[in-house]
Amino acid sequence: MAAIDAGPVVDLLREVSETHHQVYRITDGEDPDWASWYANWLIDLSELPNLLGRKPVRSELVYLLVLLEKEITERQIGEPWQQYYARRMIDHFSG
Repeated sequence: MAAIDAGPVVDLLREVSETHHQVYRITDGEDPDWASWYANWLIDLSELPNLLGRKPVRSELVYLLVLLEKEITERQIGEPWQQYYARRMIDHFSG
């Protein structure tokens, strides 16, 4: 299996973040259930399933997004969140 290029996944994560902020502009992007919104958009409205070579299960992607946010916060990861999430998502779903 060929390695998945993280660049397009990083771009999708930037796009979902910007789109979410626009949709939730009245609350300045505040959404306690953001991971569900992101998962729906990434699975149903983006190229993510094609990039990963399969369609993620929504609940699994929600879980992973929440887990990654906790990792970023607790470990104070030095790279941009989109790069970290893309790398970890590719590892998770291509394994």
